[in-house]
Amino acid sequence: MPDTESGNVLVNTTTSMNSDQNRHLHATSTLTTPVSGYLKRELASSNLDNAEDEAKSYGVPATRKRHRTEVTTEANQPVHLTPRITRSRSSSSQTTTITASRKPLQRKRVIQTHSPSPSGSLLRDTIPPNLILLLVGVNPGIMTGTTGHAYAHPSNHFWKLLHSSGITKIRHPPSDTYKLPELYSVGNTNIVERPTRDASMLSQAELDTGVLTLEAKVAAKRPDVVCLVGKGIWEAVWRVRHGRPIRKQEFRYGWQDQAENMGCMSGSDWGGARVFVATTTSGLAAGMSMAQKEAIWAELGTWVEKRRVEKRLAAPEVDELR
Repeated sequence: MPDTESGNVLVNTTTSMNSDQNRHLHATSTLTTPVSGYLKRELASSNLDNAEDEAKSYGVPATRKRHRTEVTTEANQPVHLTPRITRSRSSSSQTTTITASRKPLQRKRVIQTHSPSPSGSLLRDTIPPNLILLLVGVNPGIMTGTTGHAYAHPSNHFWKLLHSSGITKIRHPPSDTYKLPELYSVGNTNIVERPTRDASMLSQAELDTGVLTLEAKVAAKRPDVVCLVGKGIWEAVWRVRHGRPIRKQEFRYGWQDQAENMGCMSGSDWGGARVFVATTTSGLAAGMSMAQKEAIWAELGTWVEKRRVEKRLAAPEVDELR
C-alpha cells in the first residue's frame, strides 16, 4: 500500500530489452522513491513497450521511432514524408500518421522561339533584299545567342544609339530585332555566328572566313549601306582585302571611299554598298565618351532619314510605271 504521508510509492518494474537489439538482460527491481517526472516517463515508456508487443501479436506493426519514408509520385519525383506519432491518454493505443513535409518541385519549361544554329546561337539574320541599312556586328554575345535578340545585354548601347541617331523613332527593346526591316528598312547580321563572351575569343581564321561570307550576303541582298558596328570589324575586312593590317593613319570612322564598297562582284552592274564604320556599342569599351559615339552615329542617322524620304517620294512613281 502507498505511504500517503511520506508520498512514497512501492513500484515493481520489470524491464525487458528488445531481442532485435541482441540484448537478453532481464532485471527486476523494487524501488521506493518519490514519483518524479523522470519516473513517470519511464513508466509511460514501459507501457508503450507492452503496447507494441501486444500490437505485434495481432500483426500490427507499431514503433515509437521517427523515421523518414520516401514515396514516389506518378511523375517519378521522390517526396520525403515525416511520420507524426500521436499518443492517446491510454497506454494501450498508439496512432502513427504520415504527412508530406513538402510538395514535389515542378520545373518550368523553357520555350524557344527559334532553333539554334550549328554555332549554338538563336540569333538569325534579318536581311531582306534592298534594305536602306544593314548593320554588321562581330559576333553574338552569350545573352544574344541565348535569347535570339540582337545586342541583348543591358549594358550595350546599340538600341540607345539607334534611337538617338534617328535611325529608329523610339528606343526599341532587343526583342524587336525582327521588326526593324519592316519598320525602318534596317537589317542585322554578324561576320561570325558563334557566340562568345568577348570578341577577342574569336580566331583570325573565323574572322577571315566571316568577311568572305559577309561579302556574299551583301552581293546577294544589295543593301544601300553597310554599317560596320565597331573598329575591329573594319580592321578584319581591311586585312582580308589588302592582305595586311590597316595602318593607324589609314583608319577613320564614318564613310569610307567608294573603292571600298562591299558586295561588288565581277561582271555585275551593281556598284556595291557604301561602307560606314561606326563605333562599338559595347558598354565595356571606354575609349570614347558617349557624346563622341553619338556624334558618329548621328552622321549615319542623318543620311538614313534622308534616304527614307527619297524612297518614299519615289514609291508613287514606281507604282505608276507598274
